[in-house]
Amino acid sequence: MSPVSRRQFLTSSGLAAASVIASRAGLSDARGLVLEPLLLAVIDAALSTARASGASYADVRVHRRREENVSVRDDHPAGTTDSERYGVGVRVLKDGAWGFAATARVDALEVKRVTQKAVAIATANASLRDRPIELAPTAAHVDVWQTPLAKDPFKIPVADKLELLLGISHTLRQQKVTAFSEASLSTRLEWKLFANTEGALIEQAITRIGPSYSVTLVRDGDFVSRGWDGQARQAGWEYLAESRFVEDAAQVAEDAREKLAAPPVEPGRRDLILSPENLWLTIHESVGHPTELDRALGDEANFAGTSFATPDKLKKLQYAAPHVTLFADKTTPGGLATCGYDDDGVRTGRWNLVEQGRFVGYQTTREQAGWIGEPQSRGCAYAQDHASVPFQRMPNVSLQPGHEPLGVKQLIEATDDGVYVLGNGSWSIDHQRYNFQFTGQMFYEVKKGKVTRALRDVGYQSNTLEFWNACDLIGGAQEFRLGSAFDDGKGEPAQSNPVSHGCPPTRFRKISVINTRAKKGA
Repeated sequence: MSPVSRRQFLTSSGLAAASVIASRAGLSDARGLVLEPLLLAVIDAALSTARASGASYADVRVHRRREENVSVRDDHPAGTTDSERYGVGVRVLKDGAWGFAATARVDALEVKRVTQKAVAIATANASLRDRPIELAPTAAHVDVWQTPLAKDPFKIPVADKLELLLGISHTLRQQKVTAFSEASLSTRLEWKLFANTEGALIEQAITRIGPSYSVTLVRDGDFVSRGWDGQARQAGWEYLAESRFVEDAAQVAEDAREKLAAPPVEPGRRDLILSPENLWLTIHESVGHPTELDRALGDEANFAGTSFATPDKLKKLQYAAPHVTLFADKTTPGGLATCGYDDDGVRTGRWNLVEQGRFVGYQTTREQAGWIGEPQSRGCAYAQDHASVPFQRMPNVSLQPGHEPLGVKQLIEATDDGVYVLGNGSWSIDHQRYNFQFTGQMFYEVKKGKVTRALRDVGYQSNTLEFWNACDLIGGAQEFRLGSAFDDGKGEPAQSNPVSHGCPPTRFRKISVINTRAKKGA
């Protein structure tokens, strides 16, 4: 196939009316790959072939995914990797059924063949469906979106990254007892070019950076670990300075020493003050996963099970205390799931999942919206690479800050008998996303409004409804922070989705606190 011009592409794909929008959006020759003749020819081959084959809808994604990981252990490098996946995925809707096929060869003739394969798969699938797939309407966007960043982390030499990590590791190991340390830095880029037969043409470039480190102390057969509380972020290299990645190492080492000397917690019902670096994971497991519509309907169970929050409970269930609002948002600055558009071409936004304590919303795609009678998708379609099928994935899910400017200091002062928990640790939750147990990194006893001492071996147990209805104090917006999961798994074949969850420090009344090292029956 001969290369097509941008005007020819717009015309053949039904995008002529969008050409003015495209020029305003900055889709000019200066943007390079968006208007590269090869890519335009690839897109045209996919959409025109699908249309000629009788498909009612088709979309094509040209997707580049690059991952770099650098790590050290103690005083030496532990490994470096730099990998890239690049190719084209084509999805068609024909006779009311999906067909999908992908290739790592980015040329028009190959993509035409792949599209024909997707059409054949859709035709075969049509005979197996009870009802045809219907897509909720959405505008045909022509736009460019990218992560705001000052310095591209991929342009920082690996040697400089290793030097940075080894310096942190050295600080962590300045101990009077045996110490082991690990430090790593992961950087990921997703570049996507999306187009569909409805007229969408969207380019996105998403950069994420994931720094981490931890230290383990060993003394007389006993050991403790302490990890850095900082989180992965959608940002550039400048985030490392903003996050105090280097400066916090000395405090992490001091925390580990304090934890090693701390007494174990006495089990019982106590008030919990949870830092954002701990509560984000509880939000992820007890709110994020249960409100995935496919899980709630039993269509998805891999990794995280199904959900107790079934559609018959929508707008009826008292999920949390009346002052608690939990929202989904794919526009949160720095959030790992933040983007301009999902992989259905839907513009992203914000909506409530739990509003003033009441369960009110789900995460949906264009295909799913009609299942619960909603007119539009919530923009939650995502595929991890070109060879993966887009399906519903978790947006950033966060706890709305309280109206009063409360910080952790005020929450401690208001607590008579409690435990203050920092950092995330291990977790366990049942396959209905209901009964759970979480730990943390650092724990402090609170008595009569003051922190009295460090504790160790702390876990807390509850169930989703009991826990969120026990929330009585929520910090203000000034202490709202994001926590992040770089790799949240779902589906079969499995896919990985990065996602963030924000909250301020928050208090929960009379939660069951356990000693995680106590033997049963002791």
